[in-house]
Amino acid sequence: MPTLTLNYRFIAKWLGTVALISGCLFLPSIGWAIYYGEYAAIPGILLASAIAWACGGVFSLIGRKASNRLFQREALAIVALSWVVIGLLGALPFICTDTIGPAGAIFESISGFTTTGASVLDNVEAVPKSILFWRSFTHWLGGMGIILLFITVLPYLGAGGKLLVKTESSGPDPKAVRPRVKQSAVILFKIYLGLTVIQVVALLCTGKMDLFESICHAFGALATGGFSTRQMSIAAYDSVAVEIIIIASMISGATSFALYVGILDGNWKSLFQNTEWRALILVLTVSTLLVALNAAGYLGEPQLTPPGAAAAAAASPPSFAHALRASAFSVTSMMTNTGYTTDDYDTWPYFSRMLLVVLMFIGGSAGSTAGGMKVIRSVMLLKMLRHRLETTFCPYTVRALRVDGHVISDDTQRGVLLFVLAYILCFVVCSLVMSLFGLPYDSATSAVATCMSNTGPGLGLVGGAETYSIVPPAGLLFLSFCMILGRLEVLTILVLLMPTFWRAR
Repeated sequence: MPTLTLNYRFIAKWLGTVALISGCLFLPSIGWAIYYGEYAAIPGILLASAIAWACGGVFSLIGRKASNRLFQREALAIVALSWVVIGLLGALPFICTDTIGPAGAIFESISGFTTTGASVLDNVEAVPKSILFWRSFTHWLGGMGIILLFITVLPYLGAGGKLLVKTESSGPDPKAVRPRVKQSAVILFKIYLGLTVIQVVALLCTGKMDLFESICHAFGALATGGFSTRQMSIAAYDSVAVEIIIIASMISGATSFALYVGILDGNWKSLFQNTEWRALILVLTVSTLLVALNAAGYLGEPQLTPPGAAAAAAASPPSFAHALRASAFSVTSMMTNTGYTTDDYDTWPYFSRMLLVVLMFIGGSAGSTAGGMKVIRSVMLLKMLRHRLETTFCPYTVRALRVDGHVISDDTQRGVLLFVLAYILCFVVCSLVMSLFGLPYDSATSAVATCMSNTGPGLGLVGGAETYSIVPPAGLLFLSFCMILGRLEVLTILVLLMPTFWRAR
């Protein structure tokens, strides 16, 4: 039996293409630098592009004689390493313009591409507009998935392209919306671009944002990223219209893009007939009401203080209308894993904060820009639990588990259980590691939770009104790993950590 090894040259060739394209992606920021008169930033952006092109040239040189043989192992390696390379290269504009230090720049870049939205910037308004554009642009690029975008310019991959889509896609058992991978990528990109333009126009019409801010926030909302051009995030605009548009965009980003294809084909009922989308809207609605009632003082007891501690000054709870407005935005932002804020939810009652963390873990729809474990997995788990309970008192019951009329195979069920187990295990281990960096348990666990779920703001020292600047450089790099771990849904990264993956077989 012949020995099979990884096609390292092809992997290098692919990474070379990633690096070369990355260098080109920096250039639009120069246009904004010229527009705003930020000429001092232009040499740094050009230097960043030059370094990326040089890295691309080296990788391409290594892979110049590569064969196009691509199997599952190569697909896994390409996806994971592409996210690492694009994250590292994406840090160059921050470093070369002296905006952020190396560790913070890598954290900010990976946070952007993974659509996490966690930031180390304590004064966003002081950052050059050209760099803020690149910062938000990373959201937009990462929202659809770098791999999916690159497939549109690498059609020669053929069947290998399908492997990459399967590996990069979010959620269990993803299926192409079109038979041809390139065709699917082009269609999805057009939908993505169209939704972005619609939101930019809508935000402009509010009169609260100029073109630059509208573009940046459209990038962040649709990609469920969360980077803002204001330190106070969406709260800085204090506009109901802006909040409604952002909420609609976040839900749009958290909806499976396969459903949009169905709508374009004239099947409008597919959206409302989809179990996952209905579950998403139901959870958002119920959670919004629960948080609003809790924040307004209609649900739950007053918060207890530790024995011997001075009671906090009694503050009257907000009106239900104010609580409903704040909860609608925060609940949507957390469940879609966006991270935009209009209120410091870290001051809310414990129940509301705990519910937001639960929603963060659930996440959005499979095949969307949102992170988390995905709604469909939660639906499957509930169906599997119900089935197990029924067979406990009625062991002879024979009934297949179905979602939207499709039978959930045993392999899919095992895959869901394995993913949830791996996700929880990684969360526990990573939380323990983060505690080594001096963070208290609530900050350490919420930092890992928000990074793995690609949400951004957490609780405590990394709460909604805070940044990650307090985390030491080593901790930032580790959280960067957690972001990629969550973005690629755990198993893709874990398999690369196995020594046997890299050995000949």
